[in-house]
Amino acid sequence: MDVLLRGGKLVTPQGVCPSDLLIRGEKIEAIGPDLEAGYAELIDVTGMLLLPGGIDVHTHLELKTPTANSSDDWYTGTAAAAYGGTTTVVDHPSFGPAGCSVFHQIDAYHELASSKAIIDYSFHGVIQHVDEQVVHDIEELVSRGIVSSKVYLTYDHALSDGEIIRFLESMKHAGGLTAFHCENDGVVKHYRRAFQAAGKTLPIYHAKSRPHTAEAEAVARVIRLAETVGDAPVYIVHLSTASGLEEIRRGRERGLPIFAETCPQYLLLDETRYNEPGDEGLKYILSPPLRTRADIESLWEGVADGAIQTIGTDHAPFTFEVKRNLSSGGFLSCPNGMPGIEARLMLLYTAGVAAGRISLERFVEVVSTLPAKIMGLYPRKGVLCRGSDADIVVLDPQKRVTLTHAMLHERVDYTPYEGIELAGFPVLTIRRGEIIVDGGELRAHAGSGRFIKRKTPNLAGLEISR
Repeated sequence: MDVLLRGGKLVTPQGVCPSDLLIRGEKIEAIGPDLEAGYAELIDVTGMLLLPGGIDVHTHLELKTPTANSSDDWYTGTAAAAYGGTTTVVDHPSFGPAGCSVFHQIDAYHELASSKAIIDYSFHGVIQHVDEQVVHDIEELVSRGIVSSKVYLTYDHALSDGEIIRFLESMKHAGGLTAFHCENDGVVKHYRRAFQAAGKTLPIYHAKSRPHTAEAEAVARVIRLAETVGDAPVYIVHLSTASGLEEIRRGRERGLPIFAETCPQYLLLDETRYNEPGDEGLKYILSPPLRTRADIESLWEGVADGAIQTIGTDHAPFTFEVKRNLSSGGFLSCPNGMPGIEARLMLLYTAGVAAGRISLERFVEVVSTLPAKIMGLYPRKGVLCRGSDADIVVLDPQKRVTLTHAMLHERVDYTPYEGIELAGFPVLTIRRGEIIVDGGELRAHAGSGRFIKRKTPNLAGLEISR
């Protein structure tokens, strides 16, 4: 039936205003004061904030790695996301078999997600090599709604500069967006070998093996390569350093179409976590690693002034038990990743809006509207306006909660954000007009989420700085 949300404060990138919101079917039907309820179910949201459903464009559900598989599948991961107010994810698939086509992992992930997902979803392509067949297939991949693909500059399937140039040319021609994991592979491998030879395998050496210069060099190189092929658009994932951000600022000053994402862990946690007693530092093994307080402050400045457009999670959960059991060799053998899909909105509202670092309007931009625009989901997703999908999160700005592992729904035995005092909390999540979480109760069934065929984004028309 129709649903009328009455008495809330509607938040958009343009402003905040008291408003009712009427949902008819799967869409937003009307927005304005004193709407007639008619036969609609009336929900009083007085004092609450009405936000567009969160969009997390960096997750790793059912991730398979050489050492372990992540603990959240497409059901548990998307259910946790729904509890936290996220209504759409764009997932980065695992690497497939050596030499496989660009469609292999997309087809495999369609099978994994279709019967399990609670919220709506899409995928990024994952590029493991570049040859004539890959170049030939890019246009079809984009036409299937996979308008972004990810390239790695490190790990086993790192691309060479020549391969990157060929791929950027293909994606630019097809109207797609190339995402980059930016770390200098030679630097990382050198320091991992050196620390292993010296017996320096405590968690803190994970951070030292991936210095800020490794990220900054890789970011700068990607920007120059994109510039070389005629200003191809690029998207830098999980930015973690002030020096990497400075390279992005320089590129943007030259008018280049560069988009940047960071994550809550790089805005809230610093590298001192690696020195926690016993094995506790293993909880924070992820790449890039946690950085310094100075990096954190610089990244917040980037979020506030528009140099950073999106905040994803890089949700790649491995249980603490698995991390410990596989880490007899210290950080070198520890699975790489952390949970975060559920707490994103509440953490960023607390540390961003409530702390005075960013406005409510900017908060909505970085967690929903700009991810939708950059990744080809807008205006179906990422905005509260007539005709858009009724993806809505109702957030209570007065609800104070201490964040603990016990209250979360991710399939993992810890949260890296244990004990943080939250200054606001999502109390209702609506996906395409259906209430899927209400007062802490999950009301949606597995497989009710849908694949969203994304459109080629209008990146040329998107404002990339403030």
